[in-house]
Amino acid sequence: MKKAVCLISGGLDSAVTSFIAKDQGYEIYGLSFCYGQRHNKELEYAKKIGRILGVKDHVFFNLDIDVFKSSSLVDRSKNIQMDVDIKDIGKDIPVTYVPGRNTVFLSIGLAYAETVDAEAVFIGVTSTDYSGYPDCRPEFIKSFQKMANICNKKGVEGNPIKIVTPLLYLNKSEIIKKGISLEVPFEYTWSCYLGEDLACGRCDSCQLRLKGFKNANLKDPLNYR
Repeated sequence: MKKAVCLISGGLDSAVTSFIAKDQGYEIYGLSFCYGQRHNKELEYAKKIGRILGVKDHVFFNLDIDVFKSSSLVDRSKNIQMDVDIKDIGKDIPVTYVPGRNTVFLSIGLAYAETVDAEAVFIGVTSTDYSGYPDCRPEFIKSFQKMANICNKKGVEGNPIKIVTPLLYLNKSEIIKKGISLEVPFEYTWSCYLGEDLACGRCDSCQLRLKGFKNANLKDPLNYR
């Protein structure tokens, strides 16, 4: 069976991406990151998604949080943006931007993929509902693939590991519809930047998620305040 490393954050996009990989016949190796994010709730949901997927293995990789201290997702002294007009989301790079996050995650994903002899690394980046993150753009993925082709043993031997981004050109409602077709358990995904009992419904991530479900004419199974 062909193998894939799936970056599983616990969020909606990474869950759909992982289910796409499974639907394409890959044996899944989960990779999640503990990088000092404001809460562990998303990692709890990542574990649930991994179990439902039936991953072959699920690695939770610890990173030094000081690397990412300039982001409000890591530094609790910085406020999360709330109640931003959804039309303005993505016009500027938000305070939730984590410097170099996808570069670091994909680099570790490549190393893990080569270790388990996987053919692909799946990541749930999307550029259509672009929320201001430089490392979610097509040009970033294209450039990273070029580097991946030459930076490791598999690439040099003519079997480069593919960086697979099935959601890259889908908007949130299209992603949700795709997830429904694959029976993704959205009740076990967490998008809110806060880690409280209920999702806030006010941060950028919650707003984009709620808009996606609304545009898909579906009810979000996640509970909100």
